[in-house]
Amino acid sequence: MRVFGLIGNPLGHSFSPGFFNEKFTRENLTGHIYRLFPLPNVAMIFSLLNEHPEIEGLNVTIPYKKEIIGFLDEIDPIAEKIGAVNTIRISRINRKLKLKGYNTDAFGFAHACNGLRNKPGALVLGTGGSALAVTYVLKQQQLPYISVSRVPEKTNEISYAELSKALILKHKLIINTTPLGMFPEVNRYPEIPYEFLTTSHHLFDLIYNPATTKFLEMGMINGASTQNGEMMLELQAERSWEIWNS
Repeated sequence: MRVFGLIGNPLGHSFSPGFFNEKFTRENLTGHIYRLFPLPNVAMIFSLLNEHPEIEGLNVTIPYKKEIIGFLDEIDPIAEKIGAVNTIRISRINRKLKLKGYNTDAFGFAHACNGLRNKPGALVLGTGGSALAVTYVLKQQQLPYISVSRVPEKTNEISYAELSKALILKHKLIINTTPLGMFPEVNRYPEIPYEFLTTSHHLFDLIYNPATTKFLEMGMINGASTQNGEMMLELQAERSWEIWNS
C-alpha cells in the first residue's frame, strides 16, 4: 500500500483526500490512499512516520509550512528561497529516514491566478507560509505588492488600519492568504475597506472551502471579479504527485 497524506491542524476543511483518492480511482491506481494526519505539534511528524512507515509523501498546511523546515534533511532551492514548504518527499534508505521539502503552492498560484500580468499592483493579506509562496511569485512576475498584517514587522508590510482608499485604488489585485472565512468559520473575513473596490479589481482567495467566502462575496457586491483557491489546490496537488513519483 502506497500512503500519502496531509499534516496540519486543523484539517476538517481539506478537500485533498477527495481530490487524490478520486484521482487514484480514476487512474486505476490500486493500492494507493491519501489520508489526513492532524498533528497538534509539528514535532510529532517523526512519531507519525515511525507509526506509519508506509507513508511516501506528505502535504503540509496551516500552521506548519514554515515550522516544518527545521525538521527536514534537505530542502529544494525554490522552497528555500520562499521560506515555506508544503510538500515532503519521504525516502528510507538502509532504514534511514530522509525528508526533502518542496513548495508547490508557488507553482499552483502562478498558474491559477488571473490578473498577474494585467494589474498595476497587489495587496497580499497575511504573512504566513502561503503568503511567502504568493509573494515569491509576485516578485518573479515583477508585480509590485504590499503585505498586510495584523502586526507589521518587516519592510513593505502595513496594518489593516492603514488600508486607505488610495492604496485600494492603486492595487487592483488583492489576495487573501489568511484562513479567515475557511470552513467552519465561514462568516469571518479580512477587514479591508471593500467599499473602495471597483470593477477593475480582482480578488483571489486561497481558500476553496467554501467555494465563495465572505471575502469574495463582498468583492462581488462591489463589482470586483473573484476567484477561489480550487484551481490552485489542484495544480499544486498534481505537482506534489509528480515530486512523489520522480
